[in-house]
Amino acid sequence: MIEKNFNVIDKAGIHARPASVLVSVASDYESEIKIIYKEKTVNLKSILSVMALGIPFGEEFKINAEGLDEEEALKKLEETLEKEGLVNA
Repeated sequence: MIEKNFNVIDKAGIHARPASVLVSVASDYESEIKIIYKEKTVNLKSILSVMALGIPFGEEFKINAEGLDEEEALKKLEETLEKEGLVNA
């Protein structure tokens, strides 16, 4: 299992559009991918679960991945978060 911390820099936080992009990317991988915020852990492949976290601007969250393609999955998610302007490069 691998894990990485991120800080939200988008003033709107992790709202519907970026959440759906992240879910779409995560769904491309076989690994189990979780997002953790304030001790709540949810499946990053579930849009409802990600939206329920309501991660606002300035907050820190983690993404962890476990499986055969975990490194590739986490790398792609990090690239996507940066491209969407949600976290710093």
